[in-house]
Amino acid sequence: MTLYLVGTPIGNLEDITLRGLRVLREVSLIAAEDTRTTGRLLKHYQIDTPLISFHEYSDEGRVAELMERLALGNVALVSDAGMPGLSDPGYRLVQAALQAGVTVSPIPGPSAVVTALVSSGLPSDSFYFLGFLPRQQKARREALADAARMTTTLVVYEAPHRLLAFLEDVIEVLGDRQVVVARELTKLYEEIWRGPTREARAHFAEHEVRGEITVVIAGASEEELVWDEAAVCRAMEDQLARGVRRKEAAADVAKRSGWRAREVYDLSLGK
Repeated sequence: MTLYLVGTPIGNLEDITLRGLRVLREVSLIAAEDTRTTGRLLKHYQIDTPLISFHEYSDEGRVAELMERLALGNVALVSDAGMPGLSDPGYRLVQAALQAGVTVSPIPGPSAVVTALVSSGLPSDSFYFLGFLPRQQKARREALADAARMTTTLVVYEAPHRLLAFLEDVIEVLGDRQVVVARELTKLYEEIWRGPTREARAHFAEHEVRGEITVVIAGASEEELVWDEAAVCRAMEDQLARGVRRKEAAADVAKRSGWRAREVYDLSLGK
């Protein structure tokens, strides 16, 4: 038996392959992250294959149930939108299927990551996908700091109600880099905003932010890889003002600046 990973539209219902439609018709069951969203797709294409939910809150019992169904016939796995298994809970079922010796067959389709990247105008020969960053500001900034010295383009998923806070974090941690905010891709109100991060924050502060959002961020430039003394001092002052202990602040700034932690620490003391 086979578990099919079927890519589904990220917006426009026409963005699905003929093979994907055929598989959705032929399998015995479709496991969907959001049955309402998938239900609209199936209705549009007059597909009456049985549908069952499988999302991040599904327990191991649902995994076991789907494995039992796979023993009886082929099953298709779809996400809310795009490719299943990419920044969604589908990977758990994929792991279980592989461990059980079930064939896993991908049916390629749309992906917000690639769609935003290729339309961004930023280098796409290599990129680093961070998925959804932590909701807490401290953890989110730490994740950005870990990627601060990467020269490859960065791609991030973000929720609309956290976009402004995220852009502020980018400014504080990565600087005023070029960013692309892709919103509602392939949908009626598609918006692909391009420009410096500070301008992006100002723009979206004046507009209601809705829909699925993918943010593409320019990688570090050669000048950014090693900060000058003034930049290190500003970063340390910012950390200390936030109540971060000097030793921890020095370690964080060192990781981002290309300096050694001891040098940062001593500089902050005026040595």
